[in-house]
Amino acid sequence: MSVTANQGSWRWREALGRILFLVRREFLTIWRDKRIRSVLILPPIIQLFLFSYAATFEVNHVPLAVFNEDMSLESRDLVAKFTASPTFTDTARITSMHEGQDLIERGRVLMLLRVPANFAHVLKSGGTPTVQVIVDGRQSNTALIALGYVGSIIEDYSRERAQSLGQKLPTPVLVQRAWFNANMISQWFIVPGIVASLTMIVATIITALSIAREKELGTFEQLLVTPLRPYEILIGKVVPAVVLALGEGLVLALMGIWFFGVPLRGDVAIIVLGLVVFLVSVTSCGLMISALTSTQQQAQIAAFCFIMPCVILSGFTTPIENMPGWVQAITYLNPLRYVLVINRGVFLQDMPLLVALNQVWPMALIGLATGTGAILLFRRRVF
Repeated sequence: MSVTANQGSWRWREALGRILFLVRREFLTIWRDKRIRSVLILPPIIQLFLFSYAATFEVNHVPLAVFNEDMSLESRDLVAKFTASPTFTDTARITSMHEGQDLIERGRVLMLLRVPANFAHVLKSGGTPTVQVIVDGRQSNTALIALGYVGSIIEDYSRERAQSLGQKLPTPVLVQRAWFNANMISQWFIVPGIVASLTMIVATIITALSIAREKELGTFEQLLVTPLRPYEILIGKVVPAVVLALGEGLVLALMGIWFFGVPLRGDVAIIVLGLVVFLVSVTSCGLMISALTSTQQQAQIAAFCFIMPCVILSGFTTPIENMPGWVQAITYLNPLRYVLVINRGVFLQDMPLLVALNQVWPMALIGLATGTGAILLFRRRVF
């Protein structure tokens, strides 16, 4: 038993030594490649500033929760104006503010409409009733646009009611409140998403070019005749990409905090955990691309074709709720969707670890599937 255990331990140490040698070799190769260095350093910083200032969004089908404390004819008419609008989707009818808070914190709704119990009484007595709207400030651009629609609906309601009664009535006062981003600063929403998106671009390009570069330079065959096993080669290709992309992501996060004033209310360790699991799944996809291509040009084109749908289907550029149902189902296969929730939750909400794990385990499953696919493709190409 002791001899067998010693042999197993020696084999693991030997395999670890080979992997570390390949990791060191990969780091040196990446650093010596001017094209990869140019991708790693300058473009992510430029894109961080560009997208933080220039990105805009359109709003449609905003998930809405309604808390109607009055339940009068007048309050039901006002609520109907919201639910009949294509801008809002009647997601939930609640009976307490605690329910509404839970829905917003979990991201089930973007907006909570609260009609107070004295709404009809104040309106009939000639006073100015109040209507409270609470929005999720983590999605600042979407919330700002949605609040504009809220003001228009309330004005339309007041005008139609005045016309029906033939007299001028006071317009209900809209009391607005944004959770997690009280001033509705758009950079607070955009920067955490850019951190995840740019780390994905860096990791995918590095891994997509890794094996393709070996094939193009003629060193791939030399790598195969070494004692390295296929899984050791893949690990040696993944580790440098994950480390570099993680470092890039943390640098971008620090720049977002320093230059744009984005708050960091949660634990940095949760961001690191989410990024690591996310990057493992993304680099596995990059290795699949690299195994299927023969040149670096082919790998770059394939990586671009992979990156763009991931960004579009992540909820970063457009809300997922606006997409058709069958497209929303596809987004569950996109790891970028989950890491965006973690980043925004940790930055703006102080997301607890147990909540973040609900977003981590789907990425882990995606990483397991893509990693297995990369190993199978690599072995098929080799043997």
